[in-house]
Amino acid sequence: MDIIQSDSGSQRNLSAMLEGYDCPAILVSANYEILAYNSEYRDAFGALELDQQPSCFSVSHGYDVPCDQAGESCPLSAALLSKRKERVLHIHQTPHGKEHVDVEMLPIFDDQQQLLFFVELLRPIPLASGNVTDQKMIGRSPAFLKMLEVISRVGQSDVSVVLKGESGTGKELAARAIHMASARSGNPMVTLECSGLTDSLFESELFGHVKGAFTGAQFNKPGLIEQADGGTLFLDEVADIPMPMQVKLLRLLETGTYRPVGSAEIKNSNFRLICASHKNLAEMVDQASFRQDLFYRINVFPIHLPSLAERRDDIPAIAKSLIHRISPDQTWQLTPSAMRRLSSWNYKGNIRELRNVLARATVLAEAEVIDQDIIDKCFDIDFQANVNIELDKVDLKTSELAYLQNLMTTYGDKVKAAQVAGISVRSLYRKLNQR
Repeated sequence: MDIIQSDSGSQRNLSAMLEGYDCPAILVSANYEILAYNSEYRDAFGALELDQQPSCFSVSHGYDVPCDQAGESCPLSAALLSKRKERVLHIHQTPHGKEHVDVEMLPIFDDQQQLLFFVELLRPIPLASGNVTDQKMIGRSPAFLKMLEVISRVGQSDVSVVLKGESGTGKELAARAIHMASARSGNPMVTLECSGLTDSLFESELFGHVKGAFTGAQFNKPGLIEQADGGTLFLDEVADIPMPMQVKLLRLLETGTYRPVGSAEIKNSNFRLICASHKNLAEMVDQASFRQDLFYRINVFPIHLPSLAERRDDIPAIAKSLIHRISPDQTWQLTPSAMRRLSSWNYKGNIRELRNVLARATVLAEAEVIDQDIIDKCFDIDFQANVNIELDKVDLKTSELAYLQNLMTTYGDKVKAAQVAGISVRSLYRKLNQR
């Protein structure tokens, strides 16, 4: 515990209490001065020079004035008015750059209900950033922040979650953010892509099988549900689970028990369930193409993932992050006109389509500068036919990936794209996610 010298016994007692929190915590005066911090804060954000009387707004944001005077919501000001706990999602400066932090402000009163201090709890949101970074959800738009705040709150519980949204909105990354915010984060998150699976393949993948259970089963194979024990099971495109298998999934969720294919042994698994679908599950229930009892079992906490059309302000930052991931060894520059063009486009495939456009742009650009003319060419739906590329300069893997990405941009659906390519949905999913 670190604290400036004080004659106040109450302050010392409260400072000692900060170590009882399992997250970064600071003690703040009504004048925004940081009086103390716990070891969790030091490990996450670094040590503070308390003798210099740092303010919370200068340390967290680099501001010269309180947050509400700098155009942001201020939980301390809100707690002063309400005299109760307040919560807000902020972007804080950290040793790792700007990151989204869930801030909770707790007012502390004496016996006469006079305000003494505030305890500020700061919970960084894993896999979310306000910067251009790798493998993280990026954004600052109101729609994105609203989604992120919900993810932060539900992550701390153990309820089942359904992620809803258009294809390409980043549902798997959102699922991982929920997992990382949970008490199960130290255990695996196991993903099952449900599209294109037959009854037998789905059952074998989820529950596992024993040797001799069917032709070709030459050894025991543990299922994904066994691997997810203690962690999180993520069912992507849950709407595509075959109807007979929905019954077995429902039984698993209600009892926590299952049997590997070909085995009489009953096993148990304790996991947190997260599902995702770009289809409307409620409409599928009305159409009798999805079981009503399973729908109500998994749809405990639905979360809407906004499309790029709902968060256009985030497109420049997302584009910079994507192009860095596409070509990490090159320094690409997107001109202002290119950024405006990217921000104005209607992306049916959302982030996945934006990535495809940028991948095309890196191929077409003569230098490391991408302007609007290049972006316009990349938006052409007949891109492959209209662009003359010297194929001898492109390796087979890159050519295959570009072809499959173009199919996804054109059709916006894994099943249709796989049919056109003449491969299984599982093969398509694997090839698109190769690095």
